[in-house]
Amino acid sequence: MKERKRTAHTVRQRLLHRFTALRREEGIGLVEALIAVGILGLALTALLSAVSTGSMAVSRTEERVTAENLARSQLEYTKSQPYQPLPASYATVTPSPDDYAVAVEADVAPGGDSSIEKITVTVTRNNKELLVVDDYKVDR
Repeated sequence: MKERKRTAHTVRQRLLHRFTALRREEGIGLVEALIAVGILGLALTALLSAVSTGSMAVSRTEERVTAENLARSQLEYTKSQPYQPLPASYATVTPSPDDYAVAVEADVAPGGDSSIEKITVTVTRNNKELLVVDDYKVDR
């Protein structure tokens, strides 16, 4: 009987020891978990915002580079054509990428010299003017 009491007492002490040990363990509480989730949410929001901004910048840069290349090609093509007295109408380079349009105009150069034309190339995309470039063509 004494041994049974001692065993019951020992079992009780062990259970009490484990229970108090569990109470002393500091786990993650609800507040800490919510704070961690909030910090992760802010970090992900900042990351997605940065990726979105970067993507828009790349898109604008690609649009600008395409417009510059089209304008440069058109100017070189126009300069390679025989000189036409004003009012001149020079053909445009074809084909242009989708949604892009290239227009070329010839006008009298400042100073009124009829052997020099001011060539203006305008590149648009979806009816939005992207780039206007001027250059001169000389009758040689």
